Amino acid sequence: MKYIISERTKQIAKSLNIDIRPSTKKSKKIDVYTPQGILSIGSRSYPDYHEYIKTKGLEYANKRREMYMKRHQKDINAGKGKGFYSFIFLWN
Repeated sequence: MKYIISERTKQIAKSLNIDIRPSTKKSKKIDVYTPQGILSIGSRSYPDYHEYIKTKGLEYANKRREMYMKRHQKDINAGKGKGFYSFIFLWN
């Protein structure tokens, strides 16, 4: 079963002029098409921010997002890479 990209995520991608599609890799959620190439992001084995909100609530989801941000701070600050795009599309 393919990962379903939310309308909100599609709008974020559109505002950034980035093309995203459900990943062609079974283990990933989204393929991000950048000028540098295709980045497959989001392990299907783990929930993302919006999945945590639905299953565990906002407070728990926010804690998980903080942990994600600490682990991927370098990518987020650089504004590129899998960690950055995962933050933008799966943890925002």
